[in-house]
Amino acid sequence: MSKIGLFYASTTGNTESVAERIAGLIDAAKVELHDIAVEGVDAIGDYDRLIFGISTWDYGELQEDWEAEWEALSRIDFSGRKVALFGLGDQIGYGEWFLDAMGLLAELVTEQGAELVAPWPIEGYEFEQSKALTAEGDSFVGLALDEDAQPGETANRVERWVPDVISAFEL
Repeated sequence: MSKIGLFYASTTGNTESVAERIAGLIDAAKVELHDIAVEGVDAIGDYDRLIFGISTWDYGELQEDWEAEWEALSRIDFSGRKVALFGLGDQIGYGEWFLDAMGLLAELVTEQGAELVAPWPIEGYEFEQSKALTAEGDSFVGLALDEDAQPGETANRVERWVPDVISAFEL
């Protein structure tokens, strides 16, 4: 059984905490954590099941470590790989760009052949717009988290999302 590669980058520690929480809910023998600020994205090629964690900064911008690896990431062939995304953003302070980085990442990996899994419903959020919406507009392309306005929701949302990821990954 192949392992899951969980890749994240974290400026404030929030994305790292969520990545560790997600890994803790998956059998430790089935998931390996990778901080791209330290390791880059080279190890992505070792996995056919991937979880990516990304936060949105300022006005819809990529987190700096993801931005530094963006060109390398754009050269990876994701054909035949399943990818689940989780994103952190601020729906109140930056409601016009809520989770835009997750949307940009979804666009990049699907253009490179990835199959996105485990979308997340938009109910329970208040935002103006987002690049992280599915084509239908009724879901986010991955798990949506807001440690600024809704930190008390994170644990419950992660616990509800991880079984969907495990099912989609057929583990």
